[in-house]
Amino acid sequence: MAGNTFGELFRVTTFGESHGAGLGCVIDGCPAGLPLTVGDIAAELRRRRPGAGGASTSRSETDEPEILSGVFEGKTLGSPIAILVRNTNARSGDYDNLKDVYRPGHADWTWEAKYGFRDHRGGGRSSARETLGRVAAGAVAKIFLAAAGIEIRAWTSAAAGIAVPGPTGTGFDWDEIEQNPLRIPHREIARQVLEKLEIIRGEGDSAGCAVSCVVKNLPPGLGEPVFDKLDARLAAAMLSLGAAKGIEFGAGFAAASGLGSEMNDSPAPGPGPNQPPAYAPLPPNVPPVRWTGNNAGGVLGGISNGMPVEFTVAFKPVPSISKKQQTVDRSNTVQDLVIRGRHDVCIAPRAVPVVEAMAALVIADLLLLQRGARV
Repeated sequence: MAGNTFGELFRVTTFGESHGAGLGCVIDGCPAGLPLTVGDIAAELRRRRPGAGGASTSRSETDEPEILSGVFEGKTLGSPIAILVRNTNARSGDYDNLKDVYRPGHADWTWEAKYGFRDHRGGGRSSARETLGRVAAGAVAKIFLAAAGIEIRAWTSAAAGIAVPGPTGTGFDWDEIEQNPLRIPHREIARQVLEKLEIIRGEGDSAGCAVSCVVKNLPPGLGEPVFDKLDARLAAAMLSLGAAKGIEFGAGFAAASGLGSEMNDSPAPGPGPNQPPAYAPLPPNVPPVRWTGNNAGGVLGGISNGMPVEFTVAFKPVPSISKKQQTVDRSNTVQDLVIRGRHDVCIAPRAVPVVEAMAALVIADLLLLQRGARV
């Protein structure tokens, strides 16, 4: 099956199904000498694990990782790093009634149309549980990026139709993100969203959401024109997530109704306070500059300009709902369907670490590629 490997130099292949023996990843191209322990990976996996309350499914998995190769005495060897997480709480019987039925909003029919065969237990490979391997790999990428001073932070910026102010808005609190089950950086809004989600859950329905992310201390010069632009690579990474349906950078779709005089980010002499030095010194004829705005979200011409990279990803509502729906089966007969099992009412809190992980994988790959861009 093609499409399971991501990246060029920092390459990640994920494997496993929702109700198989386990899931994980193989990382190839990670530099040697990076400090890495099982605890580093486990910490990120705990952030995305189910059963955390609030909007999440009640499936209770410990998600304990095993490092099978590529690490010795707490440091990466430069050889492939294999990470495995075993499934321990799958209840495959919950899906017996779905073997011959196509769930609305799911990949059941399209998967069968492509392969002629599918694992009906929780969606198999198309399950959101596949993101476990991405988060495990992202944990390694984050450590690599931290050594370069690069920080990635994401948060729930909208859920159940309620928007959250951005970092410059009233009440935004970075420290609050990990203090409530929705990862909303505003305590009062988090309370309002939780109340609304409980109503939606009681109705047997689900809610969509948005996750915003900022990459701080990213040096200028990252991105590979023309087809591997920084924003293009990030967009591909985010839209590879099963429920993602849209992404915008900086001003995003608001730019469509703006003017050039309003949307142009203008350079001025000297580096700004949020701009780190370039990964490699700038050429002699290229002066350091600061930017008077960030409508472009830190990316110009597909290349980082030294400002924080800012983007937002929109996620559709979870399609597995307990409300009665109509669908068809393999014989094309209309069926009334009530989906059993354990499902999120909103994926926002678990999407936050996944968005961070995919951003880390993109940046790590581009950082390695930049090393060969010029002498």
